[in-house]
Formats: sequence, C-alpha cells, structure tokens
Amino acid sequence: MRVLCVVAVSALALSVVPSQVLARGQEAQATLPDGATVAWVNVPRIAAESARGEELAAQVQALNEEKLADLNKMNEALQESQRKLQQGGTVMNNSARAQLEREIGRMQIDIQRASEDAQVEVQSLQEELQVEFESDLLPIIAEVSTEKGLQLVLSITDSGVVWTVPGLDITADVIAQFDVVHAAAAQPQP
Repeated sequence: MRVLCVVAVSALALSVVPSQVLARGQEAQATLPDGATVAWVNVPRIAAESARGEELAAQVQALNEEKLADLNKMNEALQESQRKLQQGGTVMNNSARAQLEREIGRMQIDIQRASEDAQVEVQSLQEELQVEFESDLLPIIAEVSTEKGLQLVLSITDSGVVWTVPGLDITADVIAQFDVVHAAAAQPQP
C-alpha cells in the first residue's frame, strides 16, 4: 500500500515575479527516475507561472495600485496645502496660518493612517488568496503524485534540501495540471 504525504507549503508569495523564483534543477525538466517515490515542487514557481497564481497575483497588484493611487491623491492635497503655507504664510493672519497648520497636521496623520490601513488590507488579501491558492494546489499535487506513484512530495523552498537530482522536480507537471484544472473550472457550465 502506498502512502501519499504532501509536506505543507508554508510560504507562498503571490507577488512573486518569475525572474525572482528560486528554481533549483530547473534547467530542463528531467524525467522522474524509475522507481522514485519522492519528488519535490517549487511552490513559488507554481505561483509565478501557473494561470491561477498569475490571476491571484493580479488581484493583489490591482488592490495595491488602487491604494497607491488613493495615497498619491492625499499626498498631492498635502503638498498643495504646504505650498499655500509657504507662499502665503507671511501674509496670512495668525488665525488663518494656525488653521492651515492644523489642517496640514491632520492631513499628515490621515495619510499615515491610510498608508497603514492599505498595508493591512493588501496583506490580508494576500493571506486570503494564499490560503485559497494552497487549497486549490494541494489536490493537484496529490493527483500528480498519485499518477507518478510517489509517496512523498516536498516543497523545495521549505524543506531544507540543498541538492537533488533534477528529475525529482515535478513542478512543471503540477503547473500543467493546475492550469488544466483551472481552465476547466473557468469554463462556463452549460
């Protein structure tokens, strides 16, 4: 009886760029050696190269860009107020100058809070999508592993492996199957 064990994937960065992905043994997808019961996958590479990973990364990027645009608008308003204070500060009465200084201080605090809130919101989305990605990925890894008769699949980035035969890398097979399943799920049902 074969036992399938998939080591949990713990660190998935949905904002990974393909050129940043560590891909040990990725030179060319070598064939799994005969009788191999252990293999490995590169989860960040799957996140970067699979259609599902790219889709989720795009969601994070879109939210990040939206928050950045909001912060830029707030910064522009702050700079305009600071410009008014610099240009007219000497001709303003004390009350008007004090009011503008309070407004600038309030804007600075609002920008700081908005920045912190944006970071939390983007991080929360990343964490949510990571859980979703992993729950979609693990059955695919199990399926590919079963097809190949594997008993153990490691996440190369989490396992501490420092060297391996390139043929034990089933990452490309997992990406291909993940894309097939994702494409099928995206098709409208009749």
